Amino acid sequence: MPLCKLLPIAALLMSTAVGATPANDPWHAKARTLYEHAINIPTVLGRDRVPELAAYLADQYRAAGIPEADIKIMPYDKTAALIVRWRAANATRKPIMVMAHMDVVEARREDWGATDPFVFTEKDGYYYGRGTSDIKQGIAATTTAILKLKASGFQPKRDIIVFYTGDEETGGPGAQLGATEWHALLDVEYGLNADGGGGGFAADGRALGFTIQTAEKTYANYTLTVRNRGGHSSQPRADNAIYALANALHRLETYRFAPQINPTTRAYFAGRQTVEKGALGNAMRAWLKNPNNGAAADAIEADEGEIGVTRTRCVATRLLGGHADNALPQMASANINCRIMPGVSPDAIRAELEKIAGDRTVLVTRNDSYLASLDSPLRADVLGAYTEAVQARQKGAPVFAEMSTGASDARPFRVAGIPIYGVDGSWGVVPVDSRAHGRDERLPVKALDDDVDHWTQMLGKLAGQE
Repeated sequence: MPLCKLLPIAALLMSTAVGATPANDPWHAKARTLYEHAINIPTVLGRDRVPELAAYLADQYRAAGIPEADIKIMPYDKTAALIVRWRAANATRKPIMVMAHMDVVEARREDWGATDPFVFTEKDGYYYGRGTSDIKQGIAATTTAILKLKASGFQPKRDIIVFYTGDEETGGPGAQLGATEWHALLDVEYGLNADGGGGGFAADGRALGFTIQTAEKTYANYTLTVRNRGGHSSQPRADNAIYALANALHRLETYRFAPQINPTTRAYFAGRQTVEKGALGNAMRAWLKNPNNGAAADAIEADEGEIGVTRTRCVATRLLGGHADNALPQMASANINCRIMPGVSPDAIRAELEKIAGDRTVLVTRNDSYLASLDSPLRADVLGAYTEAVQARQKGAPVFAEMSTGASDARPFRVAGIPIYGVDGSWGVVPVDSRAHGRDERLPVKALDDDVDHWTQMLGKLAGQE
C-alpha cells in the first residue's frame, strides 16, 4: 500500500477524538490489562478454558465490592457462563443486562502472519489476537466501565446484570439457558449486547457510521438428501443421486427469496439513503418507496456491504455423496445454511426449499429447532444514549439502526420477549480491519479506549435514569 494511503489511517489511529480522556487514563490501562489476559486464554471449543476466563472476570467484580452472592459462575457443557448483579440501593425500574461472550473461534498459528493468534500483541497502533474484535474488546470494555462507575461512587437507579456466555460461536446453548432455565436470574427490561453495533471509518478518516443492532436474522440449517438404489458405474442411469442433488442446488443458486422490510431495516435505509450517493443511494430510495421493488432490492444486495439485508438468503455449505469410485451413488446430500428474515418461520423456509428443489426425490429436512428471531422495538432511550455516547467521541458520525445478517446470543432473549440492543462502541478501518474469525484479527488501540468511555457514558445514562 502506498505511503500516501497509510498516512490518513495512522492519523486516525493516533488522533484524540472529541471528548476522549487523556492517553494515560488509568481505566484505559485497566481495560488493556483485562483485554490482554482474555486474549491470552484460548477460549475455543475443545480446550475447556472458558471457565478460567470466567473465574478471572469474577475476581475483578469481587475485588470491586460486588457481594459473593451476586457473582455466579454457571458451568454447562464443558464451558461456563458468568452472571454478576450490581444491585441498586433503591431500584425504581427493572434491571438492564449487559451481554457479551467469552468464547472465540479456533485459529491456527500457521494460518496467521507475524503474530500468534493466542498471544496478545500490540504493534503499529493495533492490538492483534483472536477475539480482539469478536468480542473480547466487549468483555474488557463492559467490565471496565462497570468497575469505573462503581469506583466513582455512581449509584444506579436499577440493577445492572452482567451475562457473559461461553459458547456463542458454537450454537449458543448458554444464551438459550439464560432465556429459559436461568430466566429468574436474568429477568430484565432489556439487554445491551457488546456483540453488536460498532462503527467504521474510511482510510481517509471519514466516519462511515455506527450501527445499533435491533434485529438479526434467524440462523437455520437444512439438509437436502437424495437416495438411490445405486448400481455399477459401468452402467449409468438417468436417476443419479448426485445429479439430482446438483440440479436442486443450481436452482437454489439462482433463486431469490422475496424482499422484505421491517422497522429496523426501514430505519437503516432511511438513514443510509441520506448519505449514500450514486446508484446504491438511488436503489435505497426506490426500495423505501416500494418494498416490493425486487429490482431495487437486487441492486442493493449487489453491493458487498449490503448482502442479505433485503431478504432471506440460503447457501450450500457442505456436500457429501457416493460410497465408491466405481459405483453409482446411493446417497448424496448437502447442508444448506439459511439466514432468515426476523419473524419468518424456519418451517416456512423448509417448505420453500422443497419448492425450489422441484424434485420429489430431494428430501428437505431441518437440522435444528430454532424459533424465528424477532426484531426489538426502536426505543428512544436506548437509541438516544447510544447516539450520544458515539457522537461524544466521534463528532458528527451518523448512527443507523441495523439488522445483523449473522447470529448472536440476542436471539433467544428476543424470542422470550426481552428486547436486545447491540450497542458496542468499538470501531475499525473498513475494509482492512474487517478480520473477525479470520487471519490476523486486530483492533485499533484507540478503539478499545473509545469503547471503555462509550460504555461508561451509556451505562451511566441508562442505569441512572429514574
